[in-house]
Amino acid sequence: MQKPETLADITIARRFNGPPTTGNGGYSAGLLAQHMSGLVSVELRAPPPLDVPIAIVKTEAGLEARSGDALIMRAYESEPLSLPPAPPTLEAAKTGAAHFPKKDELEFVDCFVCGPARDYPDGLCIFAGPVDGFEGVADVWTPDVGLAADDGLVAPEFIWAALDCPGAYAVGMTEGPVVLARMSVSLIKRPQPGEPLIVTGWKTFEDGRKHGAGTALYTRDGELLAHSEQLWIRLKI
Repeated sequence: MQKPETLADITIARRFNGPPTTGNGGYSAGLLAQHMSGLVSVELRAPPPLDVPIAIVKTEAGLEARSGDALIMRAYESEPLSLPPAPPTLEAAKTGAAHFPKKDELEFVDCFVCGPARDYPDGLCIFAGPVDGFEGVADVWTPDVGLAADDGLVAPEFIWAALDCPGAYAVGMTEGPVVLARMSVSLIKRPQPGEPLIVTGWKTFEDGRKHGAGTALYTRDGELLAHSEQLWIRLKI
């Protein structure tokens, strides 16, 4: 049997953790998704390891990310996503952080995206909580200049990261930790660093330990920049 073609390696630096010893799901998926075009779905099959090269392998269905013999992620072309609900205003979204769970209610306090133990800009510090007039959670995120790619716009992996954790809080993190199993993203337009952006998340379904969520990223004026559909699995504790 012919050995699969390895396209590149990716490495998830320790800074970009979700759980303490593994990569943030959205950030990790975003690194893999950049090696495809169009709408992309990424399945997370095992916790992404930190600080080690992960091989990107071409398959008939798309791409796989492998660490040794372990399948970490699988990426493939996504079906079109449903349009997200209209966002709250920037001022309303700013109130979400006041309703974010307390630190002692959370399992992953050092998460790169939503960890309250992280300081900005080391972490994204997106604390999406309930807001009046929106059936979900929201916050305002201002991307730091250090998140820019060579073209000066926010790098895609950080957009995927920002779209990740609000979905977890939409389905409920204080009822027990959830982990990302699948994320499909439509990336319409990458923003400039330094601009305040509206981030939203909403629940779409619940089936036992499986939970569905959607998330979206908007300009301060409500222009849709990116959105996602997600599958979360609640851990047994």
